[in-house]
Amino acid sequence: MRAPKSLGITDIGRLSGPEKAAIVLLALGEEHAIIWQSLDEEEIKEVSQAMASLGTVSAAAVEALLIEFVSGLSGTGAIMGSFEQTQKLLTAFLPQDKVDNLMEEIRGPAGRTMWDKLGNVNEAVLANYLKNEYPQTVAVVLSKVKAEHAARVLAALPEDFALECVTRMLRMEPVQREILDKIEQTLRNEFMSNLARTSKRDSHEMMADIFNNFDRQTEGRFIAALEERNRESAERIRALMFVFEDLSKLDPGGVQTLLRGVEKDQLGLALKGASDGLREMFFSNMSERAAKIMRDDMESMGPVRLRDVDQAQMAMVQVAKDLAAKGEIMLAGSGGDDELIY
Repeated sequence: MRAPKSLGITDIGRLSGPEKAAIVLLALGEEHAIIWQSLDEEEIKEVSQAMASLGTVSAAAVEALLIEFVSGLSGTGAIMGSFEQTQKLLTAFLPQDKVDNLMEEIRGPAGRTMWDKLGNVNEAVLANYLKNEYPQTVAVVLSKVKAEHAARVLAALPEDFALECVTRMLRMEPVQREILDKIEQTLRNEFMSNLARTSKRDSHEMMADIFNNFDRQTEGRFIAALEERNRESAERIRALMFVFEDLSKLDPGGVQTLLRGVEKDQLGLALKGASDGLREMFFSNMSERAAKIMRDDMESMGPVRLRDVDQAQMAMVQVAKDLAAKGEIMLAGSGGDDELIY
């Protein structure tokens, strides 16, 4: 868990207007919540967002901002800005459904406008929602987000539906303000408010990551036990796992990049337990001399412990994942959809 930040007097100069307003309102407390009624909805959102992420604000910092309220603060000392405190203050003067919507937006993807927020939503999640909308509505939405995000969403939609949306976008005329407002409101009420629940990480994906870090014997034991209790879950976890043998789906450039990132002794140990096909794939992406040296090193190892092989293979998989996260290689999942065809 990330440690809460602490704001001191030296940080005052770096605070934004909404952050300063949030500190003021926190210091005043619920009994002065009537002040919020003079703010419009966008201002309430900005101040609420700032308030929820303030962390601890020292009494000295509060005094520097609100010298006229020092006597009112007296011995209260530091104040704490949090989701819970923000929600409590908003509930004092706003209807509960509006408070819930505001807090969902604060916790959800960052962005000032609805279109900014949509740009931070995973394309698969957004496509899953939009596929049930009218093509004209989808065309409007995709015309308002960044081109690269719209492209990823279109690719995730059913092909016929996506082509219909493209056709509508090509013929689309300027959208009336009231129609755009209605679409925004629908997205806010039906999509963004449920996004926290919709986009939660799948529990099977989480377990697949955990299983990936088991040694081979532990993994086999857990999978076998899970199959007896819930075969469907066991199969889903197995399909989501990225294991050493999945490195066979790397393209030649990816293999060479991975080879440069792996220590030679670890590589030899990992390949001792690899299938003949995977072993030859790595050898074929080395120079003839390097491949011969590696084969000789592996022969000279003699018998090796399975645990050491597992650890070496897990280390290689982790290097591959790190390289993929940096965009230096592309990993294909075990499901087969991302396999490369030559």
